[in-house]
Amino acid sequence: MGKAKTPRRVADNEALAVGNTIRGSAQKLNLVAGLIRGQKVEDALNILSFSKKAMALDAKKVLASAVANAENNHNLDIDSLVVAEASVGKALTMKRFHARARGKSTQILKPFSRLRIIVREQEEEA
Repeated sequence: MGKAKTPRRVADNEALAVGNTIRGSAQKLNLVAGLIRGQKVEDALNILSFSKKAMALDAKKVLASAVANAENNHNLDIDSLVVAEASVGKALTMKRFHARARGKSTQILKPFSRLRIIVREQEEEA
């Protein structure tokens, strides 16, 4: 008996990696994700390596994880991988306060984001 196996969330020629708690706003992370959407994986890793944006380091880690998942778990050829999807969403927000003058306080919001990268194996064009 037991529970039925859940189907894969991505196609057979795709691999997925998710970064759940990346420190920083989703708006800033989306600027970095926009740089690599539709790029070949090799080019995307180069773009993230030399980007001046601080979020590029975390995005590079998630992309490297997606490539490792494609190679080790799904037996895909890493030379023909393309970043098919890079979507960004909000995660939790830590709320802190800052003491101000005359006994008042101000709220400080420290947002986290999540990054979902899907890499797809693309057939070589002759």
